[in-house]
Order: sequence, then structure tokens, then C-alpha cells
Amino acid sequence: MDSVTIAGVDCGTNSIRLMVAEVDARGMHVVMPRMLRIIRLGQGVDRNRRFAEDALQRAYAAVREFAEVLGRQHVDGIRFVATSATRDASNRSEFEDAVESILGVRPEVIPGSEEAALSFLGATATLGESQLPGQQSATGQQTDPAYMVVDLGGGSTEIVVGGDGVDIPAQTVRAGFSMNIGSVRMTERHLLSDPPTQTQIERATADIDAHIDEAFTHVPAQDVSTIIGVSGTVTTMSAIAMGCETYDRNAVDGATIGFDSIFEADGRVLRMSREERGELGAIHPGRIDVVGGGALIWTRVLKRVAAAAATRGTHIDSFLSSEHGLLDGIVLDYGRRMLAGQI
Repeated sequence: MDSVTIAGVDCGTNSIRLMVAEVDARGMHVVMPRMLRIIRLGQGVDRNRRFAEDALQRAYAAVREFAEVLGRQHVDGIRFVATSATRDASNRSEFEDAVESILGVRPEVIPGSEEAALSFLGATATLGESQLPGQQSATGQQTDPAYMVVDLGGGSTEIVVGGDGVDIPAQTVRAGFSMNIGSVRMTERHLLSDPPTQTQIERATADIDAHIDEAFTHVPAQDVSTIIGVSGTVTTMSAIAMGCETYDRNAVDGATIGFDSIFEADGRVLRMSREERGELGAIHPGRIDVVGGGALIWTRVLKRVAAAAATRGTHIDSFLSSEHGLLDGIVLDYGRRMLAGQI
């Protein structure tokens, strides 16, 4: 068997996504354009520790749609991965049973450590050779490994460091950690007003920083030279920082974004009302109410990583925006294991 066709499903706290791709020795080749549905599965999970019934119904509707699409495709394997919200929900077995009955495959509720590793795989494996050896910063400075991939989701944020520019290859994970903070979780926990108050923002910032403090005891943030940001929050805020009037996937994917522009965009969107955010065409309607929480997390992560790297004399003033992350990692990893006869 020289190649396999894999369907991957990434079911997160805010969205669910489907991709079908062929995997062979050369890598991954997309067969069907990605599908994204905003389902807000994690609605109230941070507070209640269980799925809300209307959230489950939104998820089931999306899974039925995916099942119909996959019924018209030839696939050798399907992997359905569920992450932060499902990890936290006490009634997750109800969700797992329903998905299995609709799609014929049971969701894998993976730990944060595996989510981090798969996100890193997906983000780095899809970068071109011209990108991996090093990035030019916004000021023209050449940067090198180690790479940090940040996957900023609705319920959790994974940070993974790989490569060291010397002995460890760029695509080899050195350390990773999953922080239990995300755009939905921070919004439901702290940013309750519309727009949020300064006090709410300060409390959210303190919460985020405490999680980053813990993460930095597990990952060598001080060694990082290149930051790769993935997920809907990151790419949405990248589009806004680039001045896109509507979301442009091709423009955002692989773009180098300077800190000055992303910090301005993050701060502006964080302090907007939902009505004002709705006027920005780059923001998906399903993200309007929570993107501010994600923007705050993104700013704090970037500032804290840059400060840590500065202690080693490394200047970071930009990041690489990527459309590739967990979903790509799910498909590529599953396909590779199937080709190796491990599945």
C-alpha cells in the first residue's frame, strides 16, 4: 500500500472541522476542501462541567452533515478527535455514543499532551522548506529554531517547542504543555460585559498569566526563536492585523505578522462591543462573542514568550500565521501509522 486516504475530524470547544487527504511517503495531499462549522460544544462546560443539550444538538447536526459528505467519498480510515470541552464534560459518553451511531467511528478524547504534539506535527509538516530553516522577522532579522507552535482553541491552548537549531531537528518535539484557557473559557469566566470592563480584562489577564507561568515550567520558552500560531483566533486576528476586509485564507496562511500590528489589533478587538466586531468582515459570525478572549490570550502568550527569549539574548518581534495545525496532524499521523501497518 503506497498511499491511504484519511478523513480527519477535529471537534473542539467552539468549532468542528473535517478534512480528507491522501497520505503517502511524500506527505499529505488534500482531496476535499476543509469544512468548518461553529457549534460551541463547550457552551457552559467551564462552569457546569457538562454539555448543554442545545450544544449537543448543534454538534450532532454538523456530524450528520459530515457523514453525508463522507458517504460520497472513498476513505481508508476516519479519525474523530475531541479535545478540551469533551475532556471536561461529565456527560461525554452520551456525546461519544451519538457520534458513533451517526458516523460509525467513536470519538477519541485525547489528552492535552497529545493534542499539543499533533498540532506541532500539523503546523511544521505543512511548512515549506524555505520556511522551516528560519524566518525573517518584521524588521528583517533572520530567526532560527527552536520553534514554538501555539494552538489557541476555545477551551485550551497548547504550546509546543521543537528543534534547537543544533542537534534536534526542527520537526522534533522537545516539550509541550496544554493550558486550560481558551477564547470561550476566558469569555465565559471573565469577559461578561459587552464590551468587557477594564476590571474584567485585568482579571482575565491575571488568570492567563498564571497559566503561562505554569506552562513555562514545562516548556523551554527561553530557547524559542520562531513562533508559529495556529487556530481560528490566531488566523482571524492575523487577518485583521493585515487589514483584510474579509477573511482571506490564502493571504493569512504563512504570513509573517509583526508584534506591533497584532497587539494593536488584539487590543482593539478585545475592547469592541459585539456589534462593532460584527462589522469586521474578517471575523466569522460564530467567533464574534469570544474572539476578544482569544485575542487577549494571544497577546499575553506572545509578550511572555518574547520576554523569556530576551533573557537568552534572542529578539522576537513577529510570528508566523498558519492555517495548519491539529486537523493536519490528525490526518498525517493516522495515515502514517496506517501505512506502517500499526492500525
